[in-house]
Amino acid sequence: MNQSKNGFEDFKKLKPWVEENKEDYYELMAYYKCAMMEVETKFHVLSEEYSLLCERDPFTRNPIESVRGRIKTLDSIQEKLQRRGLELTVESIERNLDDVAGVRVICSFPSDVYRLRDALLHQDDVILVEEKDYLAKPKANGYRSLHLIIAVPIFLHDHKKMMAVEIQFRTIGMDWWAQLEHIIKYKKDFQDSEELRNRLLECARASFRIDTEMEEIYNKSLDMRRAEN
Repeated sequence: MNQSKNGFEDFKKLKPWVEENKEDYYELMAYYKCAMMEVETKFHVLSEEYSLLCERDPFTRNPIESVRGRIKTLDSIQEKLQRRGLELTVESIERNLDDVAGVRVICSFPSDVYRLRDALLHQDDVILVEEKDYLAKPKANGYRSLHLIIAVPIFLHDHKKMMAVEIQFRTIGMDWWAQLEHIIKYKKDFQDSEELRNRLLECARASFRIDTEMEEIYNKSLDMRRAEN
């Protein structure tokens, strides 16, 4: 209830800013949405290609489980700028934030993360801006994921514009853990409890052990099937 109330209060505070900057703000958000859709389409195309390969080769599988896009809300944008000591302007949003548009790609196994990263970055219209590998080096709380910031072109009626998009690659297990952790960590009891934080960290480690074990089992079963053929 408090979070909803605070969100409503934030909206009321930001409403005058939106009215004042409406045209430029909504134009920028439209550009981010176009960039997000551009990246989503890239992964949908890859997924379609993998599905075709699966029909031709029984030992091939589609590593993409799902693709989800999102645009950061204005109150989240304002909070991030404020945390960095930056002003809220349309120019500041585009200049200082690289995760307004986001795409999350869910995979089956940890190796799929790097396989899809390489497939994306091989495309000649994708520019890698930054990479953070929390899969190889997880955060202190146990969070695992591979984050990319890329720049992709969107083609408008009279010009091309490069836009930043954040991509998060996770396994099903990593995504499940991250979503639950996001819900739990806002509870006061969790913030004040070292025991709960340690238990959540162990859950993250256990989830990753299951990910790697399941991948090993899959690869072993694949080797057995190949031997039979």
